[in-house]
Amino acid sequence: MIGGIFIFPTTNQCISCVQLCLDLTELYIPIYLVRLDERDQRLIILAGEEIEVAIELNGNWRFL
Repeated sequence: MIGGIFIFPTTNQCISCVQLCLDLTELYIPIYLVRLDERDQRLIILAGEEIEVAIELNGNWRFL
């Protein structure tokens, strides 16, 4: 919440997030955290021992 306004992920971010989570769990990699970074509106996924993924507003993702 920023200044009393709730911030939600975009549709593209949601689709990418679900697909990435499905792919990770299919490989039996545990997902520890999915969080919307309110500073830059990226979705962040922390999984396994060293996997960090950022999903941009347009749904494109990259490893951090």
